[in-house]
Amino acid sequence: MIRLYCATGNRGKLREFRMASEPRPSGSGLPLVEIDVLPGFAALPPAVESGATFEENAILKARHYGPHAPGLLFADDSGLEVDALGGAPGVYSARFSGPHATDQANNRLLLEKLRGVENRAARFVCVIALVEGERLRGVYRGAVEGAILDAPRGSHGFGYDPLFYFPPFGCTFGEAADERKFSVSHRGQALLAMLAALTKPRP
Repeated sequence: MIRLYCATGNRGKLREFRMASEPRPSGSGLPLVEIDVLPGFAALPPAVESGATFEENAILKARHYGPHAPGLLFADDSGLEVDALGGAPGVYSARFSGPHATDQANNRLLLEKLRGVENRAARFVCVIALVEGERLRGVYRGAVEGAILDAPRGSHGFGYDPLFYFPPFGCTFGEAADERKFSVSHRGQALLAMLAALTKPRP
């Protein structure tokens, strides 16, 4: 059993990360894992997300919170890249509509910016940084391609999920069950890549 600490105050992210704790088919090669929020996370000063990329921000956050963890800690930075907007909102996805942004406000702004735009191609990206103290143990990336609809559909998930249409499912992430979404999502990919790396012998 591997215990990991997660530096996040986002309940939606934590719920998805904890899906990795659920039983997996035998022979998957992935370790049993327990994921907990970093003790005292809410009382710590927030990390400054000054990076220009998801990788930079994930590493900044992990190294900021890592010394407070009693073991391995990971932090992620994730968001939506829309081709017609030059990759925006990107690292500003959570605060797209301002410093006190809500999911609803972000979605409204995205739809406003894409009004009349034909190219709706987009992708979700997640980068996870794993640290032991301040020492970086690894960086893991996941991405999933889709398209932005003209109106939200579904009440599952969070963030931009109701607008993100995933062609193989024939529905939005907001319409997909959590487990189904996790099986293909950017966050699921990055997390499972981290767990796979943890099974490899350390040099």
